[in-house]
Amino acid sequence: MPGVAGTDANRPPAEQTRADRHELRTVALRFQTAVPCTAAWQLATTFLPLLALLAAMQAGLALGWWWVLALGLPAAGLTVRVFALQHDCGHGSLFHAPRANDLVGRLCSLFTFTPYGHWRRQHAGHHAVWNDLDRRDRGTDIYSTCETVAEYRAMGRGRRRAYRILRHPLLMLLVFPPLVFLVLYRVPYDAPVGWGREHRSVHLTNLSLLAFYGGFSALLGIWPVTAGVLAVMVPASIAGVWLFSVQHRFEGVHWARHAAWDRVTASLAGSSYLQLPAVLRWLTASLGFHHVHHFAPRIPNYLLEACHDAHPAFATARVVTLREAFSAPGHLLWDEEAGRMVTFKQAEEALPNRGLDGLRGGQGLLSRSAASAAAPHAGRFRRRLALSGARAALPDVPPTLRQTSAIEGNSAT
Repeated sequence: MPGVAGTDANRPPAEQTRADRHELRTVALRFQTAVPCTAAWQLATTFLPLLALLAAMQAGLALGWWWVLALGLPAAGLTVRVFALQHDCGHGSLFHAPRANDLVGRLCSLFTFTPYGHWRRQHAGHHAVWNDLDRRDRGTDIYSTCETVAEYRAMGRGRRRAYRILRHPLLMLLVFPPLVFLVLYRVPYDAPVGWGREHRSVHLTNLSLLAFYGGFSALLGIWPVTAGVLAVMVPASIAGVWLFSVQHRFEGVHWARHAAWDRVTASLAGSSYLQLPAVLRWLTASLGFHHVHHFAPRIPNYLLEACHDAHPAFATARVVTLREAFSAPGHLLWDEEAGRMVTFKQAEEALPNRGLDGLRGGQGLLSRSAASAAAPHAGRFRRRLALSGARAALPDVPPTLRQTSAIEGNSAT
């Protein structure tokens, strides 16, 4: 093991000593260096096949719309990779030079429909507060934040129903993603008036998209170009949003109040190590090593795996398999008493308005025998139960974390 002798880096994040964490920072620092040749190769091997596929889609229109849809899927996969490279540019990690990162990041906007400057600042906010219950982003970052069970239960019945509907996987992962990238990103949403540069980023991106796709529409026709855009952006946005939504909300993840929050634990225990097949790992530009990325955002994507392998502490991160990733979107609420993510069904089970039994499984506020005896007066009991404001207790086993100093110099740019 590299670094300080005598440390035990295999300990869980909350049990690591200050020396362990200093060693981990030292190791990560070695990988916070861009390799321009590697970055250029990534751009070439991403954009050249993507452009070839887009051209083939337009040329193949004479064969039928099925040709466009068939080629749209691999083009969508490459578009996800373009977004991952744009993400690195936003962190200033793909290249050494800030101008090179900004130039490539803005070029990527033509294919991801994402305003580079606006998204960069919004994403920097995520890196400042992730998994901190007292500093949650209450804006539009609904894919990496959450409500607590207590907050959910405090909502009225109608508001809870609306909250569940808006976060249903069919809406969250199939309907909303294309709308976010194609519609919402056309306006400087959730950006204060003082963010002048970010507002301009949105407007300049819109003008660039109008000129770029308007020019192709004049040559090829508006409907073929529109069909090509939708055939790529709909699956690309769905895949991209799904990948981001499982990075901080899954079984075994850790969230904490600000007083107990520290960057090391939030990285290794609050971010996923998503194990993907080799092809998906390439298409996502190693996005699965999200725990390493949050620990040191300035590490370029092409060095994340090497950094992960360089220190055993990174292996303590929660491994999320591809199968688990498909079920992870159902875990949307943080149960502070149990110290875990839960589903809406689990959060609803202890609500008084569930009926006389309260908790399923015989642990309700009234026993089943009492409920049976009181059946003729069920309405009265329900009203009393609702007015009492009682809540059934969940296991009181919150994880104890040691607060340690934050990593210096690794904040998002």
